[in-house]
Amino acid sequence: MDQNFGTLGIFLLGGIAFGFIVIITNWFVRPKRPNYEKEKTYECGLDTVGPTWVQFRISYFLYALIFVIFDVETVFLYPWAVAFKAVGIFGFVEMCIFVGMLSAGLLYAWKKGALEWK
Repeated sequence: MDQNFGTLGIFLLGGIAFGFIVIITNWFVRPKRPNYEKEKTYECGLDTVGPTWVQFRISYFLYALIFVIFDVETVFLYPWAVAFKAVGIFGFVEMCIFVGMLSAGLLYAWKKGALEWK
């Protein structure tokens, strides 16, 4: 058991050391002579015209969040469907609860009008 924690500790220390090595190497290798062309904002090869900070409507983010939620649901449903016989009735009930909670969330978003494109 102690050997497993030792291996984990070695990997943890190696990861932290690697991070520090990369940061220190970047400090010494970075360009040291900045000029106007290097610090200029680049956007599709053209200088920006007008204000560059544009506010997006919150509904775009709501669509994205709902998509991510149902995308994650698919990630959980696929392995469950593959191992359907192995999980038994307990797995079936758990997945019904999971899908029911997601369905309730979808109905809530639908009722609140979060899915309407305005």
